[in-house]
Amino acid sequence: MTEDGLSVVMADDHARTRGLIRSALEADGCQVLGEGASAADAVSLALKHRPDVALLDIHMPGSGIAAAQQIAKALPETAVVMLTASSEDEDLFDSLRAGASGYLLKGSDPALLGGTLRGVLAGEGAMAPQLVARIMDEFRAPSKRRLGRTSPAAAKLSAREWEVMQLLGEGLSTEEVANRLFLSSTTVRVHVSTVLKKLRVKNRQSAFNLLRDS
Repeated sequence: MTEDGLSVVMADDHARTRGLIRSALEADGCQVLGEGASAADAVSLALKHRPDVALLDIHMPGSGIAAAQQIAKALPETAVVMLTASSEDEDLFDSLRAGASGYLLKGSDPALLGGTLRGVLAGEGAMAPQLVARIMDEFRAPSKRRLGRTSPAAAKLSAREWEVMQLLGEGLSTEEVANRLFLSSTTVRVHVSTVLKKLRVKNRQSAFNLLRDS
């Protein structure tokens, strides 16, 4: 931290959101060194200022997850925290794999944000309470999920949907699956969304459970 308090750069493509966050952080004694509206802005600001925390939206131009990965790799001393409206499993787990130290939802009280970020620098976890159970499920699940091609649920999927789920089950991120199958990340997410609808479940963990051979 700087002598003036915790230093932050932030990136979000909504100017009003950035204004609310800046006001809340500065009211709590944090120093906002810069703000941007894209992944490129986030990386540039982080490299320039080397802040204590990079606070990133996910769905901004260039992908907040891609920015998180670049910042975490280039500046291991900077904690990356996602602040997003998305509670999707794919975004949550891909952010953590990219090196994020926290995942917060935009519905949280902004007045608590400064204290939460100080907790991250002190080694505490920063996670929206409603997402903690999903992290626990992922931790308890086998690192290599053996999905059963002959399970009743599997018969509902196309060959490509099955392939996507199988690779995700092996622990690959959405980006890694996209690269492996020569698809875009958006296409992978569409396949996952279609699988969840076909199986009538709300998250990937439930889908994996159904796709295992009984």
